[in-house]
Amino acid sequence: MKGLYSILLLIASNTFMTFAWYGHLKLKDFKWFESLPLIGVIVFCWCIAFFEYCFQVPANRIGFDQNGGPFSLLQLKVIQEVITLVVFVIFSTIFFKSETFRINHLIGFIFLILAVYFIFKK
Repeated sequence: MKGLYSILLLIASNTFMTFAWYGHLKLKDFKWFESLPLIGVIVFCWCIAFFEYCFQVPANRIGFDQNGGPFSLLQLKVIQEVITLVVFVIFSTIFFKSETFRINHLIGFIFLILAVYFIFKK
């Protein structure tokens, strides 16, 4: 159960992270946001990133095997990276219509799935 909680928290964390890191590129379409100076955009993104940390830190603490969780540190990192890429692909496909998912992306994801397999292989 701790593994599931950890993964769900990582999904939430990465959703906020993706919006903080890339959402501002789409928000420039709004007049109120477009007029913000760069420091305003940075502060806005930091406010979003705060919530990323509110999910990321507990996800790692709950999931880490030395805290009673099921995952090693390396496994947590690989899970987080795969979740990051999945969330990013969904985000970019929905919000940035100019981005397309191509065969080379699919091949890369297959290699990531293989990486997860080998990281978790005992």
